[in-house]
Amino acid sequence: MTLNEYQREAKSTAIYPKDKAFEYLTLGLVGEAGEIANKVKKIIRDSDGKMSTEQRKQLIDECGDVLWYLAGLATELQIDMGSVGALNIMKLKDRQSRDKLKGSGDTR
Repeated sequence: MTLNEYQREAKSTAIYPKDKAFEYLTLGLVGEAGEIANKVKKIIRDSDGKMSTEQRKQLIDECGDVLWYLAGLATELQIDMGSVGALNIMKLKDRQSRDKLKGSGDTR
């Protein structure tokens, strides 16, 4: 499945207040990312950083939830996920060519 196909399928399952789409999708995205962070924290704390098969499955499921909210945001921004990915790679390649992959700041 391509990112654009995923985005179309994800849109068909979207139920949220359209007048609060950006807020809803952003909060959902950071909430799901937080769930990933919390699961990783517990792997570090409880399993000495060793991930079980079940923990791996849970993290993959959470990655899917993150992707769903990201696809929704892209839809609301009227851009397809393939273009989001392509633009991001172009940005990273530009940084790489200027030896600016390391560091911080959006405009490096």
